[in-house]
Amino acid sequence: MEIDKDFSYTEALVACPECDLIHSVPKIREGEQGRCIRCGALLFVRHKNSLNRSLAFALTGLMFFILANMFPLLTFQLEGQSESNRLIDGAIAFWNAGYWELGIVVFISSVVAPLAVLLVLITLLLPMQLNRFPFSPQFQIRLLTHLKPWAMSEIFILGIIVAFVKLQDFADVSVGLSLIAFVLMVVATVMAYLTLDESALWSRLKEIRT
Repeated sequence: MEIDKDFSYTEALVACPECDLIHSVPKIREGEQGRCIRCGALLFVRHKNSLNRSLAFALTGLMFFILANMFPLLTFQLEGQSESNRLIDGAIAFWNAGYWELGIVVFISSVVAPLAVLLVLITLLLPMQLNRFPFSPQFQIRLLTHLKPWAMSEIFILGIIVAFVKLQDFADVSVGLSLIAFVLMVVATVMAYLTLDESALWSRLKEIRT
């Protein structure tokens, strides 16, 4: 079965996000950027070493994700008793309490989606680093777009911070290694997204194909 033999990517025109003026997209070199000729708003940026940097951030994020699931997020001490919570424990608690719908949503947004984003980025960019064509770049890029709204790790971190502040009123709460690793994973994932240049991505795919 042959996959993505006739893939294509064209973005000849782009609208200014501020004033809606339509611009033609010229070829630009790495490190250059394009701005609106009317209002000066940033239209696009060609990052240096975009694909290599995005891959490095994705691999780093995967490493931190593994660490985040190996150790406790928070440790509670109350009246001589100690209890630690892992990343997945929130989803399990909702499930056991009968709120299985919330448990599934929490599990997807805090575990499945962040991991899927990192794996898709790695399986897309690593083959190109090895001068190989990815399995299905069109599908992988579309999947990244659909996964992004579900990977709500930043909101999950805010919830942990709120819980940390509230629980300190009646218990001794300490931050576990997993929370630090989880925060670093979120930062690495965001940087992988920000440094990924789609024009460079498609140019590299065409270069490998030919």
